[in-house]
Amino acid sequence: MFAKKSVLAIIPARGGSKGVPRKNIREIAGKPLIAWTIASAKKSRYIDRLILSSEDAEIIAVAKKYGCEVPFIRPKQLAKDGTPGVAPVIHAVNSLPCKYDLIVLLQPTSPLRSAEDIDACIKRCAAGGFKSCVTVAEPDKSPFWMFRVAKSGLMRPLLKAPATCHRRQDLPAIYAVNGAVYVAERKWLLKTRSLLDKNTIAVKMPVERSLDIDTELDLQKMRAYLKYGRGRGML
Repeated sequence: MFAKKSVLAIIPARGGSKGVPRKNIREIAGKPLIAWTIASAKKSRYIDRLILSSEDAEIIAVAKKYGCEVPFIRPKQLAKDGTPGVAPVIHAVNSLPCKYDLIVLLQPTSPLRSAEDIDACIKRCAAGGFKSCVTVAEPDKSPFWMFRVAKSGLMRPLLKAPATCHRRQDLPAIYAVNGAVYVAERKWLLKTRSLLDKNTIAVKMPVERSLDIDTELDLQKMRAYLKYGRGRGML
């Protein structure tokens, strides 16, 4: 709880991942991927209740082993490839009799996010009176150096950089949603069926905690980082 607002955290983890099969329970530095998110959530100062949303019996068993509550089994129609990401969150909120003030979404594909990252979002959202808050990080490539390629092969800038910017260091700071933490007021979430809009506030996270696992290469990068680079500024 923060500022008298109760907080529910939801970890969504379906079993049918295509990019990285069974990714939510793949081993990362000695424990399943989902266990990293459970651990950081349980260290949060403000989360009152942590639950899993999944249709998969093996994922459910692993989550329970690492101390995550599983109050229901997600309907299979909400675990398909085309299911909107917010749909399982809304289902989870509506499945619980308790009406929490703030809802936190923690995707298991961001294992390096810390309890401090989670709490910073909760605090920023509640203390500032914002309807939602998300974590962001600087992308490894600036969109000012990205191009569209016409059928002719000619390049066209995606964004027009200021004329004075000739070096990477001179470009305007740009941030991308890193998928690590989403926080939203429950009533606003149910009304808008969204976790992000033009009034969403951002909390910056360092690049070294922002790796999101979507591919097998991401998985190998994460394993290498945890084995060789953690604490050395490597990614």
